Amino acid sequence: MRRYLLVVDMDFLAVDELLDLQPISYLVRRQEQEPCAVVVLSLTGMAQETKLPAMELLLGARIGKFPVAPRPDHSLAEAAGHRLDLTVRHLTTIGCQAEGIISDEDLVPAVRAETGHHHYDEVILAVGQQSSTWLARALHLDPVHQLRRRFGKRLVTFAEGH
Repeated sequence: MRRYLLVVDMDFLAVDELLDLQPISYLVRRQEQEPCAVVVLSLTGMAQETKLPAMELLLGARIGKFPVAPRPDHSLAEAAGHRLDLTVRHLTTIGCQAEGIISDEDLVPAVRAETGHHHYDEVILAVGQQSSTWLARALHLDPVHQLRRRFGKRLVTFAEGH
């Protein structure tokens, strides 16, 4: 049985629709070839949500007023849990064994932590637009290129803009 790590940062069906059904079609083809077990890694986006833009901090420092944190009633972990449940349910519908975990780390550290503890035949990124600069992408310092260096052909990407 082949093991896959599926990384999502938004609703799987929404990202699947955004990417013309490529992620789900890929997993269906894999499941037809050989039974698969999928671990869904749902990213909360908490690390990115809590970082304030540098320009906001500089402007706030000049006038003595700093930006405030995200609304306390907006639960990123709850949203990630809901996204995880829906993705696991969808994967079991197509015949995969599926389970999941939630991480509040950024993409690269979360994937490195999970793959450091468990072996996966492939790491599948089904993520929305990553917030890396054009310079980071040009220098191959963005998250996808960092993971590509580590996993090579075992990294399958379905990311908007890649």
